Amino acid sequence: MKKTYIIAILLIGAAIALLMSSSEDLSTYSTFSDAVKTGQKVKVVGQLAKDKAMVYDPAKDPNYFSFYVVDGNGDEKKVVLLSEKPQDFELSEQIVITGKMKGEEFIASDLLMKCPSKYKDEEIYIKSQKES
Repeated sequence: MKKTYIIAILLIGAAIALLMSSSEDLSTYSTFSDAVKTGQKVKVVGQLAKDKAMVYDPAKDPNYFSFYVVDGNGDEKKVVLLSEKPQDFELSEQIVITGKMKGEEFIASDLLMKCPSKYKDEEIYIKSQKES
């Protein structure tokens, strides 16, 4: 067999392995009850429970941030993010957390925030002007 054929076969095998490993991250959104049932790593989309306490003390542990999230079913769980507190976290409209349940807590390894648009106040102003 020619060397080019062997190299081509190895490259195709590496590409297939790369696609297989990246496809694990292409999951659908779940809820906290799904996370309890499966015990696997899931993505939960929800909203920050702003009436509950958020705990972040960088002097004590800079990689511990806890807060509460309400998922799409209305279930509220304590979330522990093993990272620093994101900037403007309180302003987020929607949160996507990746992790798994451990007891009654959701241990998150990754967090994605949807923050309000900088044009939101202007949209409200325009709507109120049209109504009058």
